[in-house]
Amino acid sequence: MNQMTKSSNPVGAVADRPHAPEAADAVQQKRPGGRELWLALPWLAPALILIVGVVFFPAGVMFFNSTRDISLSGLDKGSVGFDNYAAVFSFPAFWPIMGRTIIWVVSVVAITVVLSLGLAQILNKAFPGRQLVRLAVIIPWAASVVMTTMVFYYGLEPYFGVINKFLVDIGFVDTPEGYGWTRNPATAFAWSIVIAIFVSLPFTTYTLLAGLQSVPGDALEAAKMDGAGPVRTYWSIIFPQLRGALSVAVLINIINVFNSLPILKVMTGSIPGYDADTVMTMIFKYIELQKKVDVASALSVVAFLIVIVIVAAYVKIVKPMKEV
Repeated sequence: MNQMTKSSNPVGAVADRPHAPEAADAVQQKRPGGRELWLALPWLAPALILIVGVVFFPAGVMFFNSTRDISLSGLDKGSVGFDNYAAVFSFPAFWPIMGRTIIWVVSVVAITVVLSLGLAQILNKAFPGRQLVRLAVIIPWAASVVMTTMVFYYGLEPYFGVINKFLVDIGFVDTPEGYGWTRNPATAFAWSIVIAIFVSLPFTTYTLLAGLQSVPGDALEAAKMDGAGPVRTYWSIIFPQLRGALSVAVLINIINVFNSLPILKVMTGSIPGYDADTVMTMIFKYIELQKKVDVASALSVVAFLIVIVIVAAYVKIVKPMKEV
């Protein structure tokens, strides 16, 4: 009897083995094939058309123009190959402009994130008038960037600027007419960074605030019961939960700040030379001052590729959508 039982087990095991490939086949059948993709295409078509029309088509036209000889009147005189790219990289101020662009992006994004982390933490607390404070924080984001920059620009004027007058009153500047903040490339660029941070704070703060409100209250209560202090609780419980919100906020800020033109155009547009320029303002100068649309297109392609590489590396390393 025991022998029959023992001999029946291998038979049953062998009999059960063919079911494993059948299960694998069932899993493979669930994967979307060509037919499923074609059935989904009508639903994806509007989004695909929008992506092609807004992203790929302009990028293709931009690359095409970067290889052409375009006159002042817009006449296409034919192909010049990569001569326009050679003109971009051989421009004496190109590498200083690239370095200034890196300083511009890194400083604005880093300081904005640090300030937003603190501001979001404050706005997440319950205090009288919290709704009004939250509304006040979003105003710089809702207002026009050009208008906000103009307020700072005229506020820094030597003779009637209220910001300049305040700096004189606190002793930061000796005389009202002693320094022209918007006349010097270094100070105009520094104030542009301040304005960019001011404009970027609302979006970043609200993104992090949404992340803070998604932190489980049970985890905070458990940390408090275990005797963890506020600092330990923040870095061990709260900050890891902000990974998704923080990663997305940084990524969007990198793209927006890199492509930002209005702030620098208003603050440094009247300064001669290229000592306060970034890639975006240099593209504008190629078009407006030098009337070189083809060279401007080549620089635009370079800037576009730089952004794509930065975003790809960031997504690969940080993995913004990865669960905590």
